[in-house]
Amino acid sequence: MSPISSPGAIALLPVTGRVLMSAIFLVSGAGKLATPAATLATIEAAHLPLPPVAYAAATFVELVGGLLLIVGYRTRLVALVLALFAVATAVTFHTALGDQNQMFHFLKNLAMAGGLLQIVAFGAGLFSLDARQGRA
Repeated sequence: MSPISSPGAIALLPVTGRVLMSAIFLVSGAGKLATPAATLATIEAAHLPLPPVAYAAATFVELVGGLLLIVGYRTRLVALVLALFAVATAVTFHTALGDQNQMFHFLKNLAMAGGLLQIVAFGAGLFSLDARQGRA
């Protein structure tokens, strides 16, 4: 028997998971908007091409992706994009694995990608725009 046996409680788990997964993307995207110069400096230090474009794309993915994940719109696609973004960020910005802090952030990004891939596999759940539109 499930530790949460009420159908109502079980139905709340996917939306709760989506909200919790979205939090890190929304906070990070808002931080990018609040400190564009620092974010651009970090992107430049990673030697990514076209730092302003990378900044705009990352901010867009985090904010829009985070919001779409919360409301459950095109959830599987959004979760896949966010999972790829999390892995790309890990291998681009958290590669100094000898540094315990960087190793932690690298593994955190991989864990986020794993959780997002669960959403890709199982969908948005009952409380989502996808479910309302018959796509859950």
